[in-house]
Amino acid sequence: MASEQIRASGNKPGENMLWGGRFTGGLDPLMVSYNESIYYDRAFHTQDILGSIAWARANHKAGILTASEFSAIESGLKKVEEEWVAGTFKIIPGVDEDIHTANERRLGEIIGKEIGGKLHTGRSRNEQVATDMRLWLRDELRTIEGYLVDFLKVTAARAEQEIDLIMPGYTHLQRAQPIRWSHWMLSYGMAFASDLERLREVIARVNLSPLGAGALAGNCFGVDRDAMAKELGFEGLLWNSMAAVSSRDFVLEAMQWGSMLMTHMSRWSEDLIIYGTGEFSFIRLADAYSTGSSLMPQKKNSDSLELLRGKAGRAFGQMAGLSMTIKGLPRFVNSTSSTLGPFIRSASVRAR
Repeated sequence: MASEQIRASGNKPGENMLWGGRFTGGLDPLMVSYNESIYYDRAFHTQDILGSIAWARANHKAGILTASEFSAIESGLKKVEEEWVAGTFKIIPGVDEDIHTANERRLGEIIGKEIGGKLHTGRSRNEQVATDMRLWLRDELRTIEGYLVDFLKVTAARAEQEIDLIMPGYTHLQRAQPIRWSHWMLSYGMAFASDLERLREVIARVNLSPLGAGALAGNCFGVDRDAMAKELGFEGLLWNSMAAVSSRDFVLEAMQWGSMLMTHMSRWSEDLIIYGTGEFSFIRLADAYSTGSSLMPQKKNSDSLELLRGKAGRAFGQMAGLSMTIKGLPRFVNSTSSTLGPFIRSASVRAR
């Protein structure tokens, strides 16, 4: 789509990009489309706006922006975010390479390029995308944390209410010893409680700020990294600037954690699927979470649990794919890192 529009307009995108100062010729239209990440990283629009406001404030305190310039930039960025939220932001194919260039392009249209162009002073997209990723992933993981806490509360409450129910305990799928139903439930409750502990450890490592690390060797404009980190809700700083901008370990660790969670979810689902069959008949799944058969009316299928079990495989595949993507990267930022969009979005509770 982007390449067709560029061919039709005769545009020379290389000259118009955020990085195009030294370029005199245009990019091949196929390269423009191939290079775009906007359709993945637009998910970071809120985080990108918040990071830019914090950056502009730091530049104002460092004497790089005047008070009026900062005020205009802050106001303009908030209007850009309003457009994203309202669904009226228009992505321009071939121009909006990524979420950073899209937001800055629109900011310049709202407040003028002379002031809007000062936003990026002293900042690299390397630190910008690392900041966006960490903010976005932190928020997603906190949402998952809330769901997991609720799930554990329900599990504990049901175990207490149904403590007198007795069921067979199985080894090798054969009846072995009588146990309480609540004992089975809390065996998974213990696994999910461990997942919750691990998740909080992951969040703590994700919630560190790379902003101010520059392209790889730091910032020479005297911006206050601590103030920016505090404004964005980070718990601390990543002190090595090269590691701050180039590492994607935090994404992989989150996906490894997700694989562990989905392992437990898959096993939990499998048990309930088995216990709900006519051969076992220990449980009845609510109609709201079941389907039937168009040919066999006596059937009640546990599709919700079967789909959950199946989605575990996707989590494992995404985690393995990310490992293969980053395993051979040298300790520098490169474009391979920008292919992580689909992987990090797989962690989203809203992308399901």
